[in-house]
Amino acid sequence: MDNTVTIKDVATRAGVSVGTVSRVLSGSPATSAAARERVRSAVTELGYRPDARARALRSARSNAVGLLLSDVRNPFFAEVAHGAEQAALAASYVTLLANANEDTTQQDTYLEAFLTQRVDGIIVAPQGEGSGNLRALEQARTPLVFVDRTVEDFDVPSVTADNAQGVDLAVAHLAAHGHTRIGYIGGPPSVSTGRARHDAFLAAVASHGLDEDPALIAVGDFRSASGSTAAATLLAGRRPPTAMLAADSLMAVGALGEVRRRGLRIGTDLALVSFDDIEWFKELDPPLTVVAHDARALGESAMRLLLDVIEGRPAESVVQPMRLVVRESSTGRPAD
Repeated sequence: MDNTVTIKDVATRAGVSVGTVSRVLSGSPATSAAARERVRSAVTELGYRPDARARALRSARSNAVGLLLSDVRNPFFAEVAHGAEQAALAASYVTLLANANEDTTQQDTYLEAFLTQRVDGIIVAPQGEGSGNLRALEQARTPLVFVDRTVEDFDVPSVTADNAQGVDLAVAHLAAHGHTRIGYIGGPPSVSTGRARHDAFLAAVASHGLDEDPALIAVGDFRSASGSTAAATLLAGRRPPTAMLAADSLMAVGALGEVRRRGLRIGTDLALVSFDDIEWFKELDPPLTVVAHDARALGESAMRLLLDVIEGRPAESVVQPMRLVVRESSTGRPAD
């Protein structure tokens, strides 16, 4: 046995990264069966023995946590990040911020990086239905919290908003102002918020006795361009809506642009309501009605929940209430 053999030598012999070797040796399931076999073979061939002192150092807390958000360009998630960061700093932790860019592959890339950096825990606004590295984190019992979104069949505490309440508030408000044909710009069904808000919209329209025409629903991807495309589809229909509800702020921005390009006036020709409030929505002409919840508080709650998990304290999921902020974009009555 050669005591000078290092973990880097094992990685080179096995043809994997140093991080992968480290996870195999620590027993983490966040590796493939093939990689585990190559690492174990390399360890045997080289006679590698982990240094007990280094292992003890590595087991110490890093006082760093990972925060993986869906899209850092979205002002909503910027507020979530700020809330989480400030809560972490108050507890003497630093936050490593990453952007999934609404993509499961990019999500896996950053989860891998967080594992390599040995963060003490991770907050994720998850993409899709549970990517490989996300499932591996859960199975390894890495301290993990979901924020804003969830994934079915994952036993992970979460901080989310009451989507059903928010949708019903918006639909009830528009119905009270005489709208019976409400167009809905929804998020992708691959994301929990996309599914939850879509189902809530169908339920709200039915409960308020409004037009349940499937042509009044268009699907976007929580980005501005898709909001524009969805609005164009809705407005080009044989019987276009007199009001629209956008399932997030960026899609509302896209819809707003499309409405204006068509020479229509928000609040007069068409009512518009958005999920999530952006600071400058109240400065628009007319100001935009929103279904809002406190994004910063969402991040703060998620971080406090993660610290509970890290410390082994009970961690119960939190559902935040939503509220309707009524402004002039939705208070007019539909034209005859």
